[in-house]
Amino acid sequence: MSMQAIFADRAFTPHEEITDAVVLVDGRKITAVGRRGDVPVSRSVRRFEAPGLTIVPGFVDVHIHGAAGHDVMEPTGESLALIAETLALRGTTSFLATTVTASEDSTCRATEGIADYVTAPPPAIDSGPPRAEILGIHFEGPFISHVRRGVHPPEWIALPSIPLLHTFLHASRGTARILTLAPELPGALDLVAAARDAGLVVSLGHTDATYAEAMRAIDCGARHAAHVFNAMRPFAHRESGVLGAVLTSPSVVCELIADGVHVDPAAMRVLLASKGPGGIVLVSDGTSATGMPDGTYRLGTFAVTVSGGVSRGAEGKLAGSTLTLDRALRNIMALGVPLPEALAMLTANPAHVLGLGAVKGALVAGADADLVLLDAQFEVAGVMTRGAGLVRFLD
Repeated sequence: MSMQAIFADRAFTPHEEITDAVVLVDGRKITAVGRRGDVPVSRSVRRFEAPGLTIVPGFVDVHIHGAAGHDVMEPTGESLALIAETLALRGTTSFLATTVTASEDSTCRATEGIADYVTAPPPAIDSGPPRAEILGIHFEGPFISHVRRGVHPPEWIALPSIPLLHTFLHASRGTARILTLAPELPGALDLVAAARDAGLVVSLGHTDATYAEAMRAIDCGARHAAHVFNAMRPFAHRESGVLGAVLTSPSVVCELIADGVHVDPAAMRVLLASKGPGGIVLVSDGTSATGMPDGTYRLGTFAVTVSGGVSRGAEGKLAGSTLTLDRALRNIMALGVPLPEALAMLTANPAHVLGLGAVKGALVAGADADLVLLDAQFEVAGVMTRGAGLVRFLD
């Protein structure tokens, strides 16, 4: 495919602002980013003019379960492709397919299906709509706390088991990226070590851990915290619990569901003050109801009901969300977070968590050609995923 050049009023890399910007793309890769006139653009390059718009890196969601009426635990390429297409329309250009606690057989079937999709050759650049890339799998459970399980089915919650983890890893065929667990469970620290040895990011979540229990896991290599404040022992001034540990540990990156439902704005400000913009990753925790009207949908193997855009399980507990990352961006900026810092929380930061900072979450030469065009209200006006799709918005 011929080279493409996208011109816009400005670009955020996200750490640097470039005015009168151009991003040059060759195939699936960015080859240059800079000011118009500073980047040589030959006459043969396909040009896209985007006046009034801002180019930013594509959003990276490390915790999402589904969209468009489909769940990632449906082991079909068709359902995963539809999820990926729906997310791309809202600026998410890559994500981790996130499982929920289920039986060993159900988890393995889903994992195998995701692995098949991830390892298949990518579609041609000019075929079909833009589609977010599945970067791998986030196992949310089954090694979680009964006390803080949220809507995860209690019958499938399991004690930490290295053999069971290896079963999941075998099914994943090298695509596993994150494991969320409760560090207070018997055998959890051994599982942290085994997961780290296998190259996984270990995340603390769905946990009733004390401060000391959480710190032991952090000392063993846990470096992530799932949807902070949610499904966690509450903070108290004499026993700060897992929240005290993750909020005060510089090595731990905290997920935040910034939908205004899961976490109160004051609590979000506490998180921002504790971790700073570099220690936070915005996630959607989106379910199959994402992009759909109110109704009944699936989360993993069980039903959830969405009313007023809020997803709940049969017990009335919050069950994921219908949030998209473009909305999360606007919500966090409404708290006073500047655009570059807000962008980093859903681009560079999650890419860094996954060890993919050279190819995802940044507008730099050599990175994948994943980019989003935002209008003056920070609404998505165009998306490119690995070199594909922008023409559908601008032509």
